[in-house]
Amino acid sequence: MSTASQKPVVYIISDSIGETAEFVVKAAASQYDSEDMEVRRVPFVSDAARVIEIVEEAAGANSMIAYTLVLPELRQLVEREAAKRDIPTADIMGPAMSAFAKIMKKEPYLEPGRVRRLDEDYFRRMAAVEFAVKYDDGKDPRGFRHAEVVLIGVSRTSKTPLSMYLAHRRLMVANLPLIPEVEPPEELFWVSPEKIVGLMIDPVQLRSIRQERLNSLGFDMHANYASMERIKMELDYARRIMDRIGCTVFDVSNKAVEEVANQIVQMIKGG
Repeated sequence: MSTASQKPVVYIISDSIGETAEFVVKAAASQYDSEDMEVRRVPFVSDAARVIEIVEEAAGANSMIAYTLVLPELRQLVEREAAKRDIPTADIMGPAMSAFAKIMKKEPYLEPGRVRRLDEDYFRRMAAVEFAVKYDDGKDPRGFRHAEVVLIGVSRTSKTPLSMYLAHRRLMVANLPLIPEVEPPEELFWVSPEKIVGLMIDPVQLRSIRQERLNSLGFDMHANYASMERIKMELDYARRIMDRIGCTVFDVSNKAVEEVANQIVQMIKGG
């Protein structure tokens, strides 16, 4: 049987999983009567011997080779070996990388699977943000057991902004306000103290923050919430809870969220 009458086969060679090349191949094939076309994806190709093996297999069929390979030597090998056997090829990534090189003015990373790792990084970050929202302000203490960091502190110690900032650093964070009239949920004490961070603040600064908050909401700035007596009572209570847990405590007085977050990240990585 001649190759012209054989079922068309597209070999997809990739140093990653080959999804990009397969998508492009199927998009191109949709412009033809391609129901009988076969796609054979060969992922994680990283050496010359494997490339030659695939090309030799393709030579026995009515085939073409589409590939996404970031290493120039492997791309050149595919073209050279395919040309010897009169096999058409489609370099899916090479031309785009060449065009990028002209505008980026620097060398590419040449790391196989880099786009997949970037995608994984993005989805991990989004999952962390969703986690921070779900377990913000002690809404569901069950989340403490799944969190990588649990922030505790009195009201207006930047627990929520810190949670969101850390989430963008791909950390799963929950937080809990400490209120003297409300006993902390038992789930808090199930968490390893190494994962809990207590947030303390200078009482004078906290009073100023709370007064600004009351003012922005149209409430009396002299309400009990912003009284020095109340604030000292809350901070004393918070300190007792933190001592009971035995967790690390950070003083957030006059510190930017980014500064405190970096300290927490260093603590977690160090652990």
